[in-house]
Amino acid sequence: MMQPGKMPSLCVETSTTHAGRKSTAVSTLSGDGPLIEAAFTELRSLLGAKRYALWFEGKIGLAIHDDSLTVAVGSPFLLNWMQKQFKDVTTEAARAVLGPSARVTFTVDATLSVGRSTAEAGTPNESALAKVLGSTEMLVPRRSSSTSVIAPASLPLSPQHSALSPSRGRRLAELNDFIAGPQTELALTAARQVATGQPTQFNPLYIHGPVGSGKTHLLEGICRQLKRTQPTANVMLLTSEAFANYFTQALRDRSLPSFRQRFRSVDALLVDDIEFFESKRVFQEEFLHTFAELVDHGRQVVLTGSRHPRLLTKLGDELGTRFLSGLVCRLDIPDAATRQTIVESKAARLSGEFAPEALQYVAQRFQSSVRELEGALNCLQTYHSMTHKRVTLSAARQVLADLERDCLRIVRLADVIRVVCGLFGVKQKDLESESRVRTISQPRMLAMFLARKHTQSAYNEIGQHFGGRNHSTVMSAERKVQQWLDDNSTIQVASQTWTIGEILSTLEQQLLAG
Repeated sequence: MMQPGKMPSLCVETSTTHAGRKSTAVSTLSGDGPLIEAAFTELRSLLGAKRYALWFEGKIGLAIHDDSLTVAVGSPFLLNWMQKQFKDVTTEAARAVLGPSARVTFTVDATLSVGRSTAEAGTPNESALAKVLGSTEMLVPRRSSSTSVIAPASLPLSPQHSALSPSRGRRLAELNDFIAGPQTELALTAARQVATGQPTQFNPLYIHGPVGSGKTHLLEGICRQLKRTQPTANVMLLTSEAFANYFTQALRDRSLPSFRQRFRSVDALLVDDIEFFESKRVFQEEFLHTFAELVDHGRQVVLTGSRHPRLLTKLGDELGTRFLSGLVCRLDIPDAATRQTIVESKAARLSGEFAPEALQYVAQRFQSSVRELEGALNCLQTYHSMTHKRVTLSAARQVLADLERDCLRIVRLADVIRVVCGLFGVKQKDLESESRVRTISQPRMLAMFLARKHTQSAYNEIGQHFGGRNHSTVMSAERKVQQWLDDNSTIQVASQTWTIGEILSTLEQQLLAG
């Protein structure tokens, strides 16, 4: 029998059929040999030679699927035993080899049957295992349950057991699948440049935008492309919350040196939802040192957030100014033409039959995010599966009527005042006052403009809400703000200068997000 370190690795690849259904296939890749040897060496070190030989050597199979390690054993009996006794230690071994962003799962592979292993390698049978279960206390380090690791493979796994189904494995998005419009072209171009693995003139790359605009898609696309173009590079993709969890675990385990070595030795660090660090000073300081170490040594950092770094007011100047030192790209909700292209592209991957008018209806009616478009298409796909009929425009209207009502966001005058006061740092009584100071009058006019645009309130009602003003004052404010937009005028927010278009876009995002 070949030694585990000598076996070829298995990479489970997911492909999409013409009907939109995902299938799996197992292909052999020789480039993971060093990782395989490292994983088994780490397991041997953690378990000790005797325990490793009894349970692992020549008796398990490992497979890679994106950022997941699958451990295959020969029977359901062994599956329960290995999960109970070795989940933590296999997770720790995978973390040591490939970093902290990791998942470990167990599965059954009939080709690794207990009977065959017993004959060939002396593996104990199930009765012997039962004795061990009753008499042996396994000592394994206790680790956090929130683990996620990529790992190599030792023994071939049969396709029906080893291949991870789409529901069990995470498939990262592709940059080539990202459909760009005028609002997203800059961010996509920057992402492609980072994904080449070559040094860029900007570091970090900071991508911000509302929910459902494609931030995570770009981040996953960069990660996937980097792994493809730089297979030996250590690329880490995680959320800021995951970073905080790993840091907390390191504090609890008194393993900060190991934590810092893992995070500060990566070739590329990709962090999603950076605003999680707001108001969390300890996490900010740790991430600041990690960020500085990577950037100072030429390692690429890519970050995403829902707001511009200047608007992360609770993040601290140390991090905020560093985020501004690279390239800041904004993602906006796609325009009508881009939404139409997105809908047609996604519909082509589904097995349903859709009338062009039905797809156009989806693109026109669901404008808040790409996720809403996907949800609408999934409804139509389900309708087609139930009826086996072509989805026409009338059918689309009927099926999506409830979904459209659920997506409706009612904006109140109180919501407008809340977001305006939050952005400009003023109070509601300031907007209602008689003050004509620019720092008060400009936010007041913007609030009146947004109230007229996004609520059902009449001019008189809006005026009364803002200190008992008459309808002509509100109409004047509406004309003034529209003139600012036409002239691309700027306005001062704290110490920064913003265009009126940027300010209104930010305020509207917060309004529609609730």
